Amino acid sequence: MDPICHTLAGATLAESGLKRWSAWGTTTLILAANAPDIDVFAYATGSVFALGARRGWTHGLLALLLLPLILAAIIWSVDRLRNREPALRARFRGLFLLAAVGVLSHPLLDFMNVYGIRLLMPFADEWFYGDTLFIVDPWMWAILTAGIAFTMRKRRNGSADPERAAGLALVVASIYVVGMGVGRWTARSMVEESVVDTRDARLMVAPARVDPLRKFWVADDGETYRLGEVRLIPPAVTVYDRVVPKRLAEAGAAANTQRGATFLDWARFPFVEIEQRRDSTIVYIIDARYTLDRDASFGAVRVALPNAPASAGAS
Repeated sequence: MDPICHTLAGATLAESGLKRWSAWGTTTLILAANAPDIDVFAYATGSVFALGARRGWTHGLLALLLLPLILAAIIWSVDRLRNREPALRARFRGLFLLAAVGVLSHPLLDFMNVYGIRLLMPFADEWFYGDTLFIVDPWMWAILTAGIAFTMRKRRNGSADPERAAGLALVVASIYVVGMGVGRWTARSMVEESVVDTRDARLMVAPARVDPLRKFWVADDGETYRLGEVRLIPPAVTVYDRVVPKRLAEAGAAANTQRGATFLDWARFPFVEIEQRRDSTIVYIIDARYTLDRDASFGAVRVALPNAPASAGAS
């Protein structure tokens, strides 16, 4: 999910009453909810390299154990440097538990979208995809923001139980996620029943932007991809006219370059387009889960290969 959603999740957890576990409770939960995204600095070395680095080590099992310890230790140390009264000092155990809850919320949310996570890193480089929420989900923003706002308002008004609103927001957000999951399962069943040969195909059914009643699907039948969308209400399955040939064998030397190999390791539904130029061959590798446009800023990569010099003719 996007940083706004992670931040709102951490803040809502804090306002639900968890921040009372220790001083610096809200700060700890918000930082912890974003901590696994420290791998975003991989983009400083290039967007393609970042695809190979993102949602790996810092989202895996080892990081889920180490990040709470590291974050709790940092906040505990800062707290001690402030020379606060002993009775007001942060408790390491409380900081660690808060950091653990916040850090765990991050891969749980990231798993929900089509980008996925490599939860078993560094022990296995396997992607897991929930395909349930769009990566930027305004409905999640609205639910969590409302919970925070109502809790803060109740606290200002002297309510006896202000945290109830934030807790309710977490419940509503969970119900929304479950509903989106049921919608994805229903849409998948509709595609398998309506479109020939998709039952045995590798099939992705993913959420659409903003509209929870619309899904996007990609089916891999071996040599090509078929794509379409689903409307849940009223129920309808659409098959796009375009059938996308994979042509992966034509990637050739581009698949062996660092740029091409990294992208192919990350891509879920890759296909290749070739453009011949006078002095080079341009190989476009595109991931159909995101785009069919070879010039897209995300979901496609371009590898230029020099053409072999023409051999001299016999004199």
